Amino acid sequence: MRSPLTSARPRPTALLALGQTATALTRSLARRYGTRMPARLSAMDAGFLQVESSSAPMHLGWAAVFAAPEHGPRPSFEQLREHVHGRLDRAPRYRQRLVDTPLGGGDPVWLDDETFDIARHVRRARTRDLGVLVDDVMSSPLDRDSPLWQLWIADLHDGCIGVVGKAHHCLVDGLAAVELMALLLDPAPNPDLDDGGSARPWVARSGRPRGWLLADGLLQRARQALKTPGQLLRWVRDPAQLRGFPGLVVRWMRTVRHAAWPLAPASRLNGPLARGRHLAWTARPLQELQDVKDHFDTTINDLVLTVSAGALRSLMLARDEDPIDLKAMVPVSVRTPGDEWGNRLAFLFPTLPCTEPDPVRRLRGVQAEMAARKQADEPQGADAILSAVAQTPKPVRNLGARALTSDRLFNLIVSNIPGPPIPLFLMGCRATRAYPIVPLDDGHGVSIGMTSVDGQACFGVYAQSRLADDADHIAPAIHRAISELLAATQQPATR
Repeated sequence: MRSPLTSARPRPTALLALGQTATALTRSLARRYGTRMPARLSAMDAGFLQVESSSAPMHLGWAAVFAAPEHGPRPSFEQLREHVHGRLDRAPRYRQRLVDTPLGGGDPVWLDDETFDIARHVRRARTRDLGVLVDDVMSSPLDRDSPLWQLWIADLHDGCIGVVGKAHHCLVDGLAAVELMALLLDPAPNPDLDDGGSARPWVARSGRPRGWLLADGLLQRARQALKTPGQLLRWVRDPAQLRGFPGLVVRWMRTVRHAAWPLAPASRLNGPLARGRHLAWTARPLQELQDVKDHFDTTINDLVLTVSAGALRSLMLARDEDPIDLKAMVPVSVRTPGDEWGNRLAFLFPTLPCTEPDPVRRLRGVQAEMAARKQADEPQGADAILSAVAQTPKPVRNLGARALTSDRLFNLIVSNIPGPPIPLFLMGCRATRAYPIVPLDDGHGVSIGMTSVDGQACFGVYAQSRLADDADHIAPAIHRAISELLAATQQPATR
């Protein structure tokens, strides 16, 4: 026989009544207008909007180089823009803009931009210098009244085509940005003409009434507020569900401790941001990194962290500073096949062993720390913590977003973004380089990203203008750090 406690049903509460009212209003509006609710910004994506400022625009991007076609004429700017336009059916979010919920009743929603114009988003560059173009494009924020992305196309001095793309971080994460680039490209120089490439008529869905958006926003908040009490009630009804809870708490505490301690040291890389941006880059054959990975039985991600630490050590020595170990934020994708848009990220905060002069010992230090973090399931723990924070009221989420981007938590972001494993073409023009751009939030003046394209490991060192010279030092120092590890592969591997 079930006890009275486990058989009791929860009594209606004010929160439950609010949820029922919002649900009823939403259903009533749905019957009246005969349409579905638009997608609402997730808590994490809303956090990227919250931490944005005039000096810290939260867009990410890439600077890509395409070789001229081996056969036939090079496509014109107009042809390239029409090609991109024809591929937007594959990415409907890129025709949508953010609309605030009335009275602050919920996070913003994605609605079709009824005034969408491809000419506002795919633009011709006036310069033939890729470096000048990327610094100019990335220094200005995106217009929130339009879909949050742009592509700039340039005819480069060497006859290649340069493409600089940027998209707001609330729209895509780094992996999704690479996927977007892949949507615009083809695995063959001459794709099937039936597979996109020409714009088809598109009609925007009409905007939703303000009452509709407010009702759905209130429903979202009610569901968030009821989620924790609901879970507590399930635990009361079925205490067996608590069996794994102590282990979960331990994992959460360990994850928080490693994130918050040690605090990030004071560094020249941190401080107030200016508006200007600068991208420095370098590239090495991806096979070289594979050779180092295989020789030392490590991962590409560990190599990216190691060479970043070596390059930062080089910068400190060049500036007559005593090297110190810095703390990195490392995004870890927890994206699943069903996650099409927005961000699905967790974060780790490893120490970069910049004080270690020996490149192999530096690699072993990174390996040991990252292996310990993964064995302790810290990425899953971080994801669980972020998911829990996402269910809290908006003021609490905003505080969490600010804490997550504090310069006391980390000195810089280092991100490894897996690239496409096959050659890709833009209207017959082969992609030869693609340098990633990892955004800077307040207090963080430098980020390092790596992705691969056409057999090249491409590193992008992104910096605010005050640290442009530092970025120009870090990029070639990464190149040298890879050479040091390659030279070490000639010696027997040790642990």
